Amino acid sequence: MIILAICIGCVLGAIIGINLPMIPYSYSSYLAISIVAALDSVLGGITSTLNGKFNFKIFVSGFFGNAILSILLTYLGEKLNVDIYVGAVVVFVGRMFNNLGMIRRYYIDKWSNKKSEEKISTENKAK
Repeated sequence: MIILAICIGCVLGAIIGINLPMIPYSYSSYLAISIVAALDSVLGGITSTLNGKFNFKIFVSGFFGNAILSILLTYLGEKLNVDIYVGAVVVFVGRMFNNLGMIRRYYIDKWSNKKSEEKISTENKAK
């Protein structure tokens, strides 16, 4: 199910990217920070799915809430001539690395357990 959603999203993104004009430079910071916020939410959703705690309402509210808050921080920083969005980038990227670490550990443990079970079953068959 998740793989299907990722594939559909990639295809839609490619089609939209080909057919739309380039994003103006003045909006590039807004887009960049919203992408970082969205990626943070996606990795958090994957982590919570692996832990068995995924809630779609929390995922959607976090996805759009983080993106909107980060865009508002970027806008406020632009008006104040201060790079406030850098704080949001640091927080989101830090959370992304934490979530990626949890996902990595989950699959390494799963792979290690599978290998040890195969080794035990092979030893039992040999006896």
